[in-house]
Amino acid sequence: MLPPAIIDAHVHLWNPAELPLPWLAGIPALNQPFGLAEYQEATTDVPIAGMVYVETDVAPQFAVLEAERVVALAPHAPHLRGIVAAAPVEYGAPTRAYLAALQRLGPLIKGVRRNLQSETDPHFCLKDDFITGVHLLADYDWSFDLCIRHDQLPAATELVRRSPQVRFVLDHLGKPPIRHQQLDPWRDDLARLAQLPNVWCKVSGVLTEADPGQMRPADIAPYVAHALTVFGPARTLFGGDWPVLRLAASYQQWVRLLVEVLSSLAAEAQQQFWGGTAQTVYRL
Repeated sequence: MLPPAIIDAHVHLWNPAELPLPWLAGIPALNQPFGLAEYQEATTDVPIAGMVYVETDVAPQFAVLEAERVVALAPHAPHLRGIVAAAPVEYGAPTRAYLAALQRLGPLIKGVRRNLQSETDPHFCLKDDFITGVHLLADYDWSFDLCIRHDQLPAATELVRRSPQVRFVLDHLGKPPIRHQQLDPWRDDLARLAQLPNVWCKVSGVLTEADPGQMRPADIAPYVAHALTVFGPARTLFGGDWPVLRLAASYQQWVRLLVEVLSSLAAEAQQQFWGGTAQTVYRL
């Protein structure tokens, strides 16, 4: 049985003909428009009660335009509850001017993300200017989404430790090597991150990290279960990661798979996972 209401804390919408997304080159299944109508069609029969838009790694010169366009979409998207916008926090103190521009877009901006998964330096997020830029988010009461590879978890943990005044959300479980059915050292690294009280974990992007043949609940259950164990239901939240999800499964398949994996959780814990936690961390 599906949960009665879901807040999807990780939704992307894009049109490559309007705003360039260089990373889509060579991915024809995604290198096309995916807008609100397509999302609504994909979530037919799924009780979506709210959604959080997460920046899509557009070319940096267009990042503010992306946030502006999503804000303009709000009157036509009653389920849009918040936006996690791109922000170049690596510039340190001058980042404040950029954050001020985002603030002028209105209260839908709930947090920012500086995508780190493609950085070759695993300690990129520990540079002084990067940390300074992240610390500025506390002045706006905005969260910071961590989009990283599993080998970047130790550095991300140190960033969180040095930024106790900022809320962090780890995207995609930190991208564990599910396709290799490998739990370590991801398992211990995630547990160390979870010891810090100012970070939450988003259960999203799991199926695209798995082998196409690993679509059974038993294949992903160890990863989801570990995240729930170390973070607890009050600090884990659901994310659809649509339309990237389409590379691995339909939206309904992802939700139903998680329903099965989480079936042993108490009703209150499931309510937290499917919506309550997102409301807390993103101030929806």
